[in-house]
Amino acid sequence: MGKMLTRSEVPIEATWNLDDLFVSQDEFEAGLKALESQAAELTRFKGKLGEGASVLLECLNEQEVLMESISKVGAYARLRQSEDGTNPLNLANSAKTGDVLSRIQSSLTFIESELLDLEEGIIDQYITNNQGLAPYARSLNLLLESKPHRLSPETESVLASLGEVLGSPYRIYLRSKLSDMTFDDIQVNEDTKPVSFRLYENSYEMSEDAQLRREAFASFSKSLHGSRHTFAEAYATEVKKQVVLSRLRGYDSVTDMLLKPQQVTMEMYNNIHDTILTELAPHMRRLMKLKKRVLGLDQMLFCDLKAPMDPDFNPSVTYEEACSTISQALSVLGPEYGEIVESTFTKRWVDYADNIGKSTGAFCSSVYGVHSYILMAWADNMRNAFTLAHEVGHAGHLMLAAHNQSITNARPSMYFIEAPSTMNELLLADHLLSQSEDKRMRRWIILQLLSTYYHNYVTHLLEAEMQRRVYRHAMADEPITADKLSELKGAVLSDFWGDAVELDEGAKLTWMRQPHYYMGLYPYTYAAGLTASTAAAQLIREEGQPAVDRWLQVLKAGGSKSPLELMAMAGVDMSTSEPISKAVAYVGTLVDELESLYE
Repeated sequence: MGKMLTRSEVPIEATWNLDDLFVSQDEFEAGLKALESQAAELTRFKGKLGEGASVLLECLNEQEVLMESISKVGAYARLRQSEDGTNPLNLANSAKTGDVLSRIQSSLTFIESELLDLEEGIIDQYITNNQGLAPYARSLNLLLESKPHRLSPETESVLASLGEVLGSPYRIYLRSKLSDMTFDDIQVNEDTKPVSFRLYENSYEMSEDAQLRREAFASFSKSLHGSRHTFAEAYATEVKKQVVLSRLRGYDSVTDMLLKPQQVTMEMYNNIHDTILTELAPHMRRLMKLKKRVLGLDQMLFCDLKAPMDPDFNPSVTYEEACSTISQALSVLGPEYGEIVESTFTKRWVDYADNIGKSTGAFCSSVYGVHSYILMAWADNMRNAFTLAHEVGHAGHLMLAAHNQSITNARPSMYFIEAPSTMNELLLADHLLSQSEDKRMRRWIILQLLSTYYHNYVTHLLEAEMQRRVYRHAMADEPITADKLSELKGAVLSDFWGDAVELDEGAKLTWMRQPHYYMGLYPYTYAAGLTASTAAAQLIREEGQPAVDRWLQVLKAGGSKSPLELMAMAGVDMSTSEPISKAVAYVGTLVDELESLYE
């Protein structure tokens, strides 16, 4: 493996084209400057929102135009930093944008404050009297529900002005992870190999070579251990921030506060955790014991969890081949969706290069009024194809929503956000299974499908369980330190894996690897989304086009409905634990079939 490339050295065709946002630095700076002028215009409505429905409608319409401009400017700064966090210009743009957006947010807090100060029933009267306000009815009603937890207008303005400061824990985490951390090279079979976050998580962790996996993990863990106190301080600050805000706003807990905007009850939240963690663990332990036997490992170590079970049958998949296969698999969703998929692959909406300073993992950023952008690092394996299909799921979903909803109603609850992405992974697996009767190929595809469930039901839900315990810990005013975080993570892993996996000190540092802890209650939504998509995919298999049509309507609905309503539209009732148990049972059948294929 050669040296890591700088951003200027990677092929341009493997990078995204951000010209659809801004064609130059000068144009970006002009767009950033224009935001403050747009925001200043909106302040003329200050003190006037009680004058009538027409005044409110004019204000909200102008606010939407501003939101669309903010979406473009914010995305450009964020995407540039994600492609190369070592570039000083990218860092400067990100900082400048954050400062401007904080000032704008502070200057516009009067809108919500004035609306909440109106006499009860006035907003409903406005909506009734002016049909133009109909698209805002849902967001206005959600705002009214937040009234018991709102602070004074002055306090809300101050908090908004501190947005950049309050977001600093996440930025410190990213800068430490992407810009400052270095890793020791490793020696494997007399070859010297570099180690980085991306190389470990995108390649070495899934290597068939046990020595490479274990040596890379040792180097990786050594560097994590050396930075643990800085990372712990950043995370502890994030948690303390949420605790303080939840108490200021009069919530019973951080969890209650973070679930409120997701329109999710504590029961729905706990159902995901408790049902999956309890019912899935036996299936995953069976899977890892099977892996240990098949690979002839002396021990099943934590760093062996993602080792390929059939390393001699792991066809290399180029990016172009993956794009073609994904397009075929998603053709079941029809031409409108297919057009988005084709554009994603042919118009450089995907950045799949691997370079120094690039953000780890994968994500999709959808810019209202423009289109989606996807970031990942391609490693020529089928797991990457599933990741790409997943991110295309976000792109297709949010672009269909943008085409059919106003920006206010385009983005759904976080509880639902991972359903369309995981649906694409399931459709890709179905397509691959339909293409071959070969026993070994079927076994390989089932392994890819199990990787999807592992990613959402194990990796992310164990993150979520860690998060659940950390917030309980913090609400009891107990200190959050590196040692405490490692202790909590070790307990989460031990509870789930039992004696099926040997856990070392490096495993306990897993809390340092994921950015999701800085994104509110996001990790558990991967499991919620996959549960919903598992049920909806089964309906598509059983019903065909009618179920597909319902699914497309759900995607187009965006955030115009609650997550339970969206899932009900697709034919899935997530108000109980029944679909969760069924989805876990399905995972069990996959493990059963895999065991039979290895007999």
